[in-house]
Order: sequence, then structure tokens, then C-alpha cells
Amino acid sequence: MIELGYSLSPRFPDPPQTDYRSAAVRSLRYDLFCGDVFLDADGLDFSTAWGWVPVLDFAWALCDIVEQLDQDPRGSRSAAVQTADLDFTQSTELLRFARRFGLVEISATWLDQPPAVVRHEDLRREARDFLQDVLADLADLHPELADNPSIWTVQGRFPRV
Repeated sequence: MIELGYSLSPRFPDPPQTDYRSAAVRSLRYDLFCGDVFLDADGLDFSTAWGWVPVLDFAWALCDIVEQLDQDPRGSRSAAVQTADLDFTQSTELLRFARRFGLVEISATWLDQPPAVVRHEDLRREARDFLQDVLADLADLHPELADNPSIWTVQGRFPRV
């Protein structure tokens, strides 16, 4: 089972002059919407408590990683290990993902705990739902964000499963 969530940090508010309608992808991913992410996988907690994690970037990158882990044409029949790392831009910490067959191991460099093991298809569904939920929440906070072409692109690239 996988649970994903987030909270935006009041310590790092977006600049009031931000034009969300035309904000560049780099700003959307790295400069805006900072906070913490909550990830519980297989009963293990991989949440951050730093307050500065770019939440939209985390959701977007997680969807990219899930697709990266699915590059082998044999899919869940593949015995080859496929790996990917989600790095946090302001530190050296990583979430590590390793897929073999239909299972994905998730580990974190900042935690001393065994890896969680989840089904790849569950991770894909939860990651996409999380991204779509984050985008909907942020568009509720900043309605002009829904008119940003980069947001349209990512919404179309990672629809709900």
C-alpha cells in the first residue's frame, strides 16, 4: 500500500508577484510550492520534514521515475533490475527505486530502515493520482495556474490511471 501527501510551507511562500499563467517550467518545478511530502509505502515512512521540498517537482519527478522503471519491454516479466533516483535539489538526499519483475523497492538515504516493497502498477497509479491532486489543489490556490501550457502538458502526459 502507498500513501502520498504533502503540505506547503508558510516559511517559503511564493513571491506575490508570480505570474502563474506564464511561469516557466523551471520556476514551477524548483522555485514555487515548497513544503514537505509524505510517503508511506508498505508501512514504512519516507516523509520529509525539511519544509523546502518543491512539492510539484516531487510529484512530477515521481511520475517520470515510475515510467523510467518501465522501460524494459518485458515489463513485469523482466528479471533485470531497473533503478532510478529521485534527488532533492537542495541537498544530497535521495529516494532510490529499484524494480525487478513487477515489484519496486523504495529506500531513502536519510533514513536507516529497510526498503519498502510495492507493486509497480500501484506506484504508477498512486504517483499519477498524487500529481493530479497536487495540480488541482494548486490551481484552486492560484486559478491562473490552470492556464499555464506547461501544466496542460504534464496533466496530459500523466493522466490518472
